[in-house]
Amino acid sequence: MSHTPAIQATFWGVRGSIATPGTGTVRYGGNTPCLEIRAGGHRLIFDAGTGIRGLGAKLMAEGQPVDAHLFFTHLHWDHIQGFPFFGPAFVAGNRLHIYGLHQDDPEQEVKAVLERQMVNPNFPVPLDLMRSEMRFTGLLPGDTISLDEVQVHTAAMNHPGGCLGLRVEHQGRSLVFCTDTEHDPEVEAPDPQVVALARDADILIYDATFTEAEFLKGRRGWGHSTYEEAVKVARAAGVRRLYFFHHDPAHDDAFLDARLAEARGWTSAERDLTVDMAREGETLTL
Repeated sequence: MSHTPAIQATFWGVRGSIATPGTGTVRYGGNTPCLEIRAGGHRLIFDAGTGIRGLGAKLMAEGQPVDAHLFFTHLHWDHIQGFPFFGPAFVAGNRLHIYGLHQDDPEQEVKAVLERQMVNPNFPVPLDLMRSEMRFTGLLPGDTISLDEVQVHTAAMNHPGGCLGLRVEHQGRSLVFCTDTEHDPEVEAPDPQVVALARDADILIYDATFTEAEFLKGRRGWGHSTYEEAVKVARAAGVRRLYFFHHDPAHDDAFLDARLAEARGWTSAERDLTVDMAREGETLTL
């Protein structure tokens, strides 16, 4: 008897800042952020970095109409640069529900920003040539989107320009996506907004761009966090599975292997918490 997972999530892009193809990033992946989630018959997409191109190719090959909910955590380039290459957006009959952080300035809203990256001299095909039906919704931190039995909760992350953390709940299971958030090294306790969003989550995907040493040596104010802080958040929130995400472009596979081994050493005595490194192409099930 087959069992349909309550939540199924696939990493299509796990790298931060800029895509990094090459022999040194083959195992963990070089595409910028994109996470596909299937829950309760709905397809959710978190961010549209370069990884969304591969997701789009898969959906086009399936040959079925696409109805997806695309959430932009924020509009920095590494999280939007794949959108012009998302094949299903060009197909009439497909439907995209697009969400982003509400802005008081209309020129900073999701639709306006996507339009601006798809005009000369940056790109030859404007947004209005995408034939899919697009519906744009602005969100405030704390808003919840209900899709039948699926709930998507939001919270504010600490990132220049603002960023949304996202929590998906379905059939008693939960997955939390906290990318692009910076902790305060002067405060011992982790960010209470992040901890609240991740409370008792089955899976936490967290921004671990830097080591603590890298962070303290000139990276403060960049809007990113560390492996050490990720573990601290997971412990404080009672998370069961932690995935390090938003890998720095300078961190190759060997470096990430070493950091994962180190983090597993920190948590080896903890039966209720496992840690792993987000890998492009990996699917998580709950």
